[in-house]
Amino acid sequence: MSKVYIIHENEEWTVHLTKRLDELDVPYEEWHLDQGMINLSEAPPEGVFYNRMSASSHTRGHRFAPELTASVLSWLERHNRKVLNGSRAIQLEVSKVAQYMTLNEHGIETPKTIAAVGKEAILNASKEFEGQPFITKHNRAGKGLGVQLFHSVEALKQYVSGPNFEEPVDGITLIQQYIQAPEPYITRCEFVNGKFLYAVRVDTSEGFELCPADACQIGDLFCPVGEEVPEKPKFQIVEGFDDPIISKYESMLEANNIKVAGIEFIRDETGTIYTYDINTNTNYNGDAEAAAEKYGMLEIAKLLKTELEKTAVTA
Repeated sequence: MSKVYIIHENEEWTVHLTKRLDELDVPYEEWHLDQGMINLSEAPPEGVFYNRMSASSHTRGHRFAPELTASVLSWLERHNRKVLNGSRAIQLEVSKVAQYMTLNEHGIETPKTIAAVGKEAILNASKEFEGQPFITKHNRAGKGLGVQLFHSVEALKQYVSGPNFEEPVDGITLIQQYIQAPEPYITRCEFVNGKFLYAVRVDTSEGFELCPADACQIGDLFCPVGEEVPEKPKFQIVEGFDDPIISKYESMLEANNIKVAGIEFIRDETGTIYTYDINTNTNYNGDAEAAAEKYGMLEIAKLLKTELEKTAVTA
């Protein structure tokens, strides 16, 4: 029987989707690709394949899961299977450099960024930002990995030469212009089937690691919500959000054959939008969705059901 296949490496981020698929009576199977094999001489099973592989898989001990996923996606696409978030999505998921180049190609502004490999190169790159604040981040990241704010080259030098320096998994550190927002928040726009679903206002006053997943908020001091409940929600869905940037995002997603994504931006004091992240393994915050009665995983489950029904008709 044809079914939905969910490609991932983290059950905690997948259970919210499978619950919705159960509600809609959609048959599915999980492919947990932390390790495994592909027989390239055989054809894949029939069905609809949804890629939810994460750039941060190495932080959960799944170092080569994205590479295995890229191989699986190539195999599926060679056999013309229906794939949501295919090879191009995994390419963008694991490289912010690739993200920024794609965003720029579609007329979407990104912060000034220099990619560097090696500590000397990182320090040399930071000199381009002398006299202004800048941040570092990992090229292959997720969960805000490697994000640090610096106000001087000397401060960066101390960090890079100290014991707390985080070596990126792909070796590439990004040195990036720090965008000062009038208020401490960023906006994350969610898309399902390539179309805008809703925008979330995310409070950044407690730091840069902004994963909206409910699982990230349990017992993790570096995630958005700790053990104490904040006075105001960390995540709030913005009612009636409408901005010309949405059409640019949708065009970019269509051109890259990406069906599901979360895209983050920040506005500076002049109102200029700087986009800095495309997350093709998007997660949703349960409290924010319940308050607004909008549910991302439900919409994804509906999309998968529709696509599965289409394959049944054409089979």
